[in-house]
Amino acid sequence: MNKLTVAVSLLLITIGVHASATSDADAIAKRIAPVGQVYVAGATPAVAAAATGPRSGEQVYQSACFACHGTGALGAPKHQSADWKPRLEQGFDVLLKHSIEGIRNMPAKGTCTTCSDDEIAAAIRFMTDGV
Repeated sequence: MNKLTVAVSLLLITIGVHASATSDADAIAKRIAPVGQVYVAGATPAVAAAATGPRSGEQVYQSACFACHGTGALGAPKHQSADWKPRLEQGFDVLLKHSIEGIRNMPAKGTCTTCSDDEIAAAIRFMTDGV
């Protein structure tokens, strides 16, 4: 009787471990699934990107500009501060050109590679409004 109890216990434990391993494998597969995919130029994407329309100056500022212009990092003029006055005296077109191409510590488009030139201009207007 003792051997039969041990055999049944081992059988139940084996079934439980196997069932647990199967559900764990599914959970692990979900956790390590790729977040995105890479497409080669000319290949058809699995899902076409939906156009979101132009972003407002505040949206661009919050998503791309705030890291430096919100804190003043690397000498960046802060939002609506007097540090913008000498830059604005050069003219808006020069300021826009520097923002798009990059200048000194600021990289091109302030690292917002998805921003259009109009969105960069809207962000500049947002940051300099009231200066």
